Amino acid sequence: MMNRQLSRRNLLAGSVAGAAAGAVAGAGAGALALINPGMAAAQSVGVKSGDLPDLTIKEVKVYVTDIADVRHLNSTETGELLSVVTNSGHEGNYTIGNRNRTEGWLEWAKAALVGKNVLDVLPTLTATSGMKGIAGFGAGNRGGGGGGRGGGAGGAGRGAGSPAGGQGSGTFATGLTGRGMGPAFGGASVAGSGLTPRGGGSWPNYYTAAADVCLWDILGKAVNRPIYKILGGTKDRMMGYASSQHLATVEDFAPDALKAKELGYKAYKVHPGGGQHATGGPIPAYAGHMEELKTIRKAVGDEFVLAHDPVQRYNRFEAMKVGRLCDELDFAWYEDPIRTSDTEGLVELCTQLSLPIHVGEFLYSIADFAEYIRRGALDVVRLIADNVGGISGSMRVGLLADAFGLECTPHNWGNVLDLAVHFHLELALPNAYWFEVPFPAEYADRPYHKDKFRIDKDGYILAPTAPGLGYPIDRAALDKITKKIDR
Repeated sequence: MMNRQLSRRNLLAGSVAGAAAGAVAGAGAGALALINPGMAAAQSVGVKSGDLPDLTIKEVKVYVTDIADVRHLNSTETGELLSVVTNSGHEGNYTIGNRNRTEGWLEWAKAALVGKNVLDVLPTLTATSGMKGIAGFGAGNRGGGGGGRGGGAGGAGRGAGSPAGGQGSGTFATGLTGRGMGPAFGGASVAGSGLTPRGGGSWPNYYTAAADVCLWDILGKAVNRPIYKILGGTKDRMMGYASSQHLATVEDFAPDALKAKELGYKAYKVHPGGGQHATGGPIPAYAGHMEELKTIRKAVGDEFVLAHDPVQRYNRFEAMKVGRLCDELDFAWYEDPIRTSDTEGLVELCTQLSLPIHVGEFLYSIADFAEYIRRGALDVVRLIADNVGGISGSMRVGLLADAFGLECTPHNWGNVLDLAVHFHLELALPNAYWFEVPFPAEYADRPYHKDKFRIDKDGYILAPTAPGLGYPIDRAALDKITKKIDR
């Protein structure tokens, strides 16, 4: 253990100064796409930037749809489908409310986007180091500490890395800071969060993150290429794993995992529920979760890949107990075991456990990811695109992780377009290997998308071939459930 800790400390100490340079040097087309998206798009189809159509934004609107009868994986989803339209007739779309209700997007977009060219706006819309995130280092619970550990990154941890057989590689002045935050960030959504402005940034900003996705969708459609191709992606598929619901009882999980295995999934991630048995008196939730993990492993066998994501619900003691069981049962990774703000506790878990610790869904700035990497408070970088600046911000975070030899695993949980955004990131990033499929997969479906996320016979999700986000809108189906169009 000591040699592994020293090895990682020495690696990080020697890498900090050159991390940014390493990310740019190794990113190729991905780095170019962040600096000059128009040039990257033009080069991807062998034309000059000046040959691109007129991508001046002429209109923004919101389709308000009725999704009352649709399963919501994110409770904040409102049924609003954003639309950004250019003079050339190209339309970019994204759903809003995937992480935050984001009220007032249309008013913000009219001031911030209309009359401007996608090629001018896209490179700067989310180009910021953002906000210093929740609590920060030194603000966690007492105890813990120590250096990070070796392994667990870039496929080095047990069960991590590429699965066998994988393929190739205007501001809106309101809210906390008064700069670009929008009304969604006033009141309870920011109060007590520990977020403070740094470097002129304004994260999390769900307005600009959603707009960033729409603009990338437009750019891909303008050159008839999927977004991941513009970002330099060369993969044509990703191994899918089944990501469970928070099921009601201990006894529900083994049958659910077996069903996923029977359908062809090669891995299953546990989102534990209340940790209680179907009958009998109450028990500590973490103890029930340990029973779930044991019964799942016994049911699916030793060669099936398993992971555990309690979504920050444990304290340090519980997290260590469950983590040691995950090690014993040969789980592939352990995700968000404790509060992300308890950085010292995360360092301790990374030091003491063998399986990789995934952290990042509750970080909102590339600066925070850098600190967690530097301190060894994570082994694998997780991210949610809406939280870190859409596709552009997510690529920056993913390339930062790659500069340190760390795997990056974008989060997939929501509707078709929400999953599509993260899929393009996974296809483009050199250090992403798995695709998270909400299970059952039909929970992510939407009536106006004919294309659905389903694994093939070998357990893979195939890359989209249509341009932009790659999952075209079925206009006739959209019309049937559209209640109104806000303009």
